[in-house]
Amino acid sequence: MASEKAEIDALKKECDGLRTQIETARKAVADTTMPGASGGVASVGQIQLKQRKNLKGHLAKIYSLHWSDDSRQMVSASQDGKLLIWDTFTGNKVAAVPLKSAWVMSCSYAPSGNMVASGGLDNMCTVYNIKAASPKTVRELDAHTGYLACCRFLSDSEIITASGDTTCCLWDIETGKQKVIYTNHIGDCMSLALSSDMNTFISGACDSLAKLWDVRDGTCKQTFSGHTSDINAISFFPSGNAIITGADDCTCKMYDLRADQEVVTYKDASLKSGVTSVALSLSGRLIFAGYDDFNCHIWDSLKGEKVGVLAGHENRVSCTGVPPDGMGVCTGSWDSFMKLWN
Repeated sequence: MASEKAEIDALKKECDGLRTQIETARKAVADTTMPGASGGVASVGQIQLKQRKNLKGHLAKIYSLHWSDDSRQMVSASQDGKLLIWDTFTGNKVAAVPLKSAWVMSCSYAPSGNMVASGGLDNMCTVYNIKAASPKTVRELDAHTGYLACCRFLSDSEIITASGDTTCCLWDIETGKQKVIYTNHIGDCMSLALSSDMNTFISGACDSLAKLWDVRDGTCKQTFSGHTSDINAISFFPSGNAIITGADDCTCKMYDLRADQEVVTYKDASLKSGVTSVALSLSGRLIFAGYDDFNCHIWDSLKGEKVGVLAGHENRVSCTGVPPDGMGVCTGSWDSFMKLWN
């Protein structure tokens, strides 16, 4: 037993040594800062968006929203036990999907627009066909041993899930079987985002790390540290070369995949609440971050400055989403309403 302990201590020491080496190597190549590099870029000024619609229909806390690829329809998940499909142009509800378990935490719209998926404290991801006369359950994907925190479709036949059991998983929807299990996190996986080519994805977890994965071979390609608390939200920069994370430590960070390190931290001394969600404008210049202080704050991703706020919700902003055409932003809240701004 003593020898085992000595071995473990030696390995821990080695790990710490390697970590220090990595940090030193990263610092050595960090030749400039983001605000320094973007000094010559004109500032965006104060961003003031108008609330265009208040989507009413849910009767309880909204936990998740996801835009369809047509930039018109959107799915939202609430703990009233319903998924609602919205036509955001008219503000009308197109369909309602009743859930077996009301404890839903995530929802996702398939790229084809034929399906939506949801999951939560029932530990499974349920896929629904919404093009049928009434929404039909296509498949219940049931193998995670912890809650389902996030799910994203690759196609009508494949979906990736992130779970409280610390793993992410690629599923074959047709067979309902797991194809690849992505294990490397040591805390609950809270969020994931797919790259535009769908060959890689990123995940954020309660071990305060963000990781980049190869969808195809199931391996973790890069790990980004720096947050001091749970990462709740993660998103790819539109170029695909950087990622944005939002965490309980009241900050958002940008990590560059090529530089393999953090390039800027978005924080404000007056903001003392955790980040619940992040979404980026089409250009990537603006970051819309939902906070526990009932507001969605807007950051200039280049300068690292706060440039606006979307205020109006009466409870925590739990989800934010920008449609693929970039024509606005939607915020969803525990006050049971969703607001469209542009």
